[in-house]
Amino acid sequence: MSTSSLLTSLYKFKAWSNEDLFTTLQQLNATDHADELHSALRILNHIHVVDKIFRANLQGIAHHFEATNTPETPTLNDLHAAVRETDNWYVTYVGGLDQSALSQSIHFTFTDQGGGQMTREEMLAHVVTHGGYHRGAVGRILAQLSIKPPRDIYTKFLHDTEPTRRQS
Repeated sequence: MSTSSLLTSLYKFKAWSNEDLFTTLQQLNATDHADELHSALRILNHIHVVDKIFRANLQGIAHHFEATNTPETPTLNDLHAAVRETDNWYVTYVGGLDQSALSQSIHFTFTDQGGGQMTREEMLAHVVTHGGYHRGAVGRILAQLSIKPPRDIYTKFLHDTEPTRRQS
């Protein structure tokens, strides 16, 4: 498997995981669990903002974010739609990259105005691992409410999307 095809698979996994998590969050009673829902939305919005920052970095354009979260908290439905759009962008973007593009080093600016430099491949790896880390925190919120969190693991994604890989 090439790096490009692995990244494409990982970004499809990221999109799949996000869909599953947002669907599970719909189970929360917004009145009874307002604080927990707010915490989950803040975490998911942080992931989304970082995804958007790195999307801009990958495109070589300014991101205009001053922090890695926004002052306002979006609604669950609005955030879900925005995350879905960004996930679709990444899947398409990654699918069009070759090894030369992946190894290209890019200079960018962090939200604290400090400079950074990473390869496209490193940026894409960061976005995938960053999102997984924080989705786990949202899963913990769900578990504390006795709601079974989604199984956010790559093998489950592969077996769900390619059932022939699962052997008895």
